[in-house]
Amino acid sequence: MMLFLMDVWDSVRGFMATGGDVLWLVAVVLFLMWVLMLERFWYLNWIAPKQHLAIIASWEAREETTSWYAHRIREAWVSQAKQDMNARMLMIKTLVALCPMIGLLGTVTGMITVFDVMAVQGTSNARMMAAGISQATMPTMAGMVAALSGVFFSTRLDAKMRISLERLKDSLPHH
Repeated sequence: MMLFLMDVWDSVRGFMATGGDVLWLVAVVLFLMWVLMLERFWYLNWIAPKQHLAIIASWEAREETTSWYAHRIREAWVSQAKQDMNARMLMIKTLVALCPMIGLLGTVTGMITVFDVMAVQGTSNARMMAAGISQATMPTMAGMVAALSGVFFSTRLDAKMRISLERLKDSLPHH
């Protein structure tokens, strides 16, 4: 098992080395994005249902649910639940949008490396230029893959939040 982990770590280090320093920035943003998405997933599946049950119980415990005042209370509770569910979604969406931009930063820095090699060594040193081209393409690819995974799962989280909020609204009848 330890040998397997060492092989995996060597593979990751090799991949990160071919992509340059910008690839580490993509990895940090990706890690942060996934931590936030997992936290939202955990919240939606374990915390929000309990909070919604408490809101429903409070609504059902009210003697009067038909007045204008009662409707405003209902709207406030639903609004608070929506705000709690959307707590870190803006940050997640920002990180998703940032991933391709960081990948493009890697493209620019890799191409600067290529041009630097061309200026110093001339165009005849293909091996030196290949390192710069690798530094240009790897972060771009990694940024796009990170963004795609983030788009997919953040869209799923949004849909799950909308469904959960609609169920809460349906559970709070107002006549």
